[in-house]
Amino acid sequence: MAKLTINQVLQQAVDAHKGGKLQEAHRLYTAILKVQPKHPDANHNTGLLTVGFGKIELALPFFKTALEANPSNAQFWYSHIVALIKLERLIDAKVLLDQAKNKGIKGADFDQLEQRLNDVSKALGTKPDYASVYYNMGIAFKKQNKLEEAIEAYNKALAIKPDYADAYYNMGIILQEQNKLEKAIEAYNKALAIKPDYANAYYNMGTVLQHQNKLEEAIEAYNKALAIKPDDAGAYNNMGTALKDQGKLEEAIEAYNKALAIKPDDAVAYNNMGIVHKKQNNLEEAIEAYNKALAIKPDDADAYYNMGIVLADQGKLEEAIEAYNKALAFKHDHAEAHYNMSFALLATKDFYQGFKQSEWRWKTKNWINSFLKSTKPMWNGEKKQRVLVWGEQGIGDEIMFSSIIPDIYAASSQVLVQCDKRLIPLFERSFPTDVIYYPKEAHVSEEVYDLHIPMGSLPLNFRNSLDSFKKSASGFLKYNTEAAKSIKGPLIHKQSKKLVGISWKTKSTLRNSYIRNINLADLARALDNSNTQLVNLQYGDVSDEIEAVERDFGIDVIQFSDVDNKNDIDGLASLIGACDMVLTIDNATAHLSGALGVPTKLMLPHIADWRWGVSEDSSYWYDALQLHRQSNFKDWRSVLAQL
Repeated sequence: MAKLTINQVLQQAVDAHKGGKLQEAHRLYTAILKVQPKHPDANHNTGLLTVGFGKIELALPFFKTALEANPSNAQFWYSHIVALIKLERLIDAKVLLDQAKNKGIKGADFDQLEQRLNDVSKALGTKPDYASVYYNMGIAFKKQNKLEEAIEAYNKALAIKPDYADAYYNMGIILQEQNKLEKAIEAYNKALAIKPDYANAYYNMGTVLQHQNKLEEAIEAYNKALAIKPDDAGAYNNMGTALKDQGKLEEAIEAYNKALAIKPDDAVAYNNMGIVHKKQNNLEEAIEAYNKALAIKPDDADAYYNMGIVLADQGKLEEAIEAYNKALAFKHDHAEAHYNMSFALLATKDFYQGFKQSEWRWKTKNWINSFLKSTKPMWNGEKKQRVLVWGEQGIGDEIMFSSIIPDIYAASSQVLVQCDKRLIPLFERSFPTDVIYYPKEAHVSEEVYDLHIPMGSLPLNFRNSLDSFKKSASGFLKYNTEAAKSIKGPLIHKQSKKLVGISWKTKSTLRNSYIRNINLADLARALDNSNTQLVNLQYGDVSDEIEAVERDFGIDVIQFSDVDNKNDIDGLASLIGACDMVLTIDNATAHLSGALGVPTKLMLPHIADWRWGVSEDSSYWYDALQLHRQSNFKDWRSVLAQL
């Protein structure tokens, strides 16, 4: 052995094998395996010798080792399968044969082996349960995350046994994971057609329907699951979430309570219940539910995150920050916790950390804006570069963040701004003439800029202290003064009335936006005065509301038809410029009026958005704004009394 290579010894063994010198061949193969225990050819040939000696069972480990060492060798597969057939282990032979075919192994007559397998089966008078074999193969493939192979295995099981409900059910699970939701529902329905009392199939179908936002159908599926399996806490829990999404909050609470009656240590149910209490503005009850969830699962990052939201809504910002930090201690990449903490930090004027945490917005699940697709890097303070500043949020935010355009202009060789096209005429009048503008929907060639930055990221570089806001707070946008004069004349009709522009609602989809709105009738009645003429600054068609106020209270709110308040922002700016004063809720009008420097009274809910601070009566973003806050939740009476 010492003087010969492994290949030379192998050749001697093969020659002895072919020459019928079986003991000599066995001795040489054994010598090779002592040096290389996993040598594929030595293992395979030893297996063949062992079969020849009549010890087929003992040959199987050698064939298995050979296959593991060289799984592409067709002869290794063939020999292993033949041995299994000889042992009448027909199911094992079938599994191995199918694996060879699925892998596309070439070089052996596997069809002949299939026929041989069937012949042996008939001769034995048995019919192996191949359907179960394929079913188990499907389970094995699923565990290995080989989903397509698992689907194929389940289909083979069903071809043999069409009434195999579990195969349809398991196939549904895989299709659901692949987000093939309609096909998943089809699979669950087939399982249920075979097995009508299949509670798990109803449950899984409910989860698919819920994902598709087919809430009524999902609830029906959960009810069917519960009719069969009344102690399914998960079904009650999911049903509660579906009811919550339908706005049926009391019914959702009832469903969660049923889940908890079955499973008292269900932290998820308590967490979900807290969310519903929050929606009902039962904030103390929400906190209690989250604490119960945390008593069961102390490392529940979502419960801490949800508690942070409630504490922030109560105005307990320091406690909210503490809750968010606890969420992050257990899940450091919890994007929603980072992003929501930014609001609390900014409201308490911790600008640097607040704007830093705000960068997590891009990783949150429901962030509606897309990050710019560009091979160019983000701007990070580099001097004298061509920088593209691109808008990413609503028009009010674009107005607010545009106050920083002069700052980045001073630091750059060229500034390009991509924004809502309605703002471009106003920006062109207000900022340096060599700034280049593009509408949001336009493609900006990478050849014209070196670096880029989202508009909402500008404050991280330029607004880290209260003093840093002063340079733009006095007003940074310019309306068309001639247009404003031409508007004002017809509005006052030579009367000495003060023109007061009003805006009273928002269509923002952000959390808690609805609490900013005020009823037009309440606002108009509070402002009704012989020296005042109200002017509509609200965008959209609000003619029905205005007509109702005039009909019911005799209060005239002028709608200036020459300006489309929604689509003609430059015209709206001139209309605001024609007003002596603006009264508005927290919406785009507030930002536009404040940026134009027109005296503005901003009506805020009890707990306002981060940009308006905590209890201030003035804005660091806009000197022109006076802030008037509710004394209590949804109570506009104190604000209207001031006005």
